[in-house]
Amino acid sequence: MSLFNGLNISASGLTANRLRMDVVSSNIANANTNRAELVDGEWVPYRRKTVELSTANASPFAKQLSSAMGQNAGGGVKASAIREDQSPFPVTYNPDHPDADAEGYVRTSNVDPIQEMVDLMSATRSYEANVTAMNASKSMFMKALEIGK
Repeated sequence: MSLFNGLNISASGLTANRLRMDVVSSNIANANTNRAELVDGEWVPYRRKTVELSTANASPFAKQLSSAMGQNAGGGVKASAIREDQSPFPVTYNPDHPDADAEGYVRTSNVDPIQEMVDLMSATRSYEANVTAMNASKSMFMKALEIGK
């Protein structure tokens, strides 16, 4: 096991959670966007986006080598996809709105600000946990260097 595996795993967590925070902030910024995309001549509201995370797999050779040496082949986390939430758009009755359909209903974005804040807090806490783990590793490295003094 490499001395820096812990740092690499924490770094991958930092990167993944930073992406989660960026996507959440984009969702919040576009929560009131009714004209995000033009599809078949009709404006479609902004769709909420989510980040899908998965384990960062090492190469097949690295996995075989690690298992042969009796080591853990953990490699951290990576963002595997950014997906759009396919839940239906909420509709409100507002016949005076420029985006209202023939019946007077307006489709709005499927972004729920409360859900976004929960996701943001989760990503922030995960980011902080990775920073704490990285600082603990750094502190252990420094203490190991002081042993020789």
